[in-house]
Amino acid sequence: MIGILDLQGGVAEHREHLEYLEVGCVSVKKAEHLKGISGLIIPGGESTCLSKLLEIFSLKEPILAAHRNGMKIWGTCAGAILLATEIGGESPYFSVMEMAVQRNSFGSQMDSFTTEALVDGVDTEPIPLVFIRAPKIIRVGGNVRILLKMGDYIAAAESADALVTIFHPELTNNSAFHRYFAAKCGEAFAKAKLLADPGWRETSWMGSGEQSPK
Repeated sequence: MIGILDLQGGVAEHREHLEYLEVGCVSVKKAEHLKGISGLIIPGGESTCLSKLLEIFSLKEPILAAHRNGMKIWGTCAGAILLATEIGGESPYFSVMEMAVQRNSFGSQMDSFTTEALVDGVDTEPIPLVFIRAPKIIRVGGNVRILLKMGDYIAAAESADALVTIFHPELTNNSAFHRYFAAKCGEAFAKAKLLADPGWRETSWMGSGEQSPK
């Protein structure tokens, strides 16, 4: 069972991918919802807002405790910022992955963009990537493996117990990263990798009101 932090951000989109892959999932709004899950997705949204809500709902320490007890964590965009040990001069939040991030590194909301890249080990074909006021990972520690480097920044990385992507896999019709995280958590999943949505387009995310920008 994989949990999705359900306080703010792209919760429904992550759930859609997990359900399509037939991976059991649960919304996490309270500490008791962490019981029995093998992994937790912290979705994209607004990292400052997420950190405040985590305090309001008293979830920070329970999440850290579950993580120490073996629960894997995947942070997408804002979620990746919360996992970093260094955030551009700010105090880190969860501080569970040895990496330095820089907020809003691609400009304004209008500078958001899509592209694609081949990510070895995640899929054998190029994966669509959606960047929305994304951070950049500028360096990682020795216990962190780089999954995708683009130009002068790192776009995806992992440690033994965590995964980070500065883009939004949940806003595409490609479930490769969700399959990858399910496998990392030891969860069984369906073989299909593309959402059965004939109306999906590369720019579908642009009209969504559900995804709050970082």
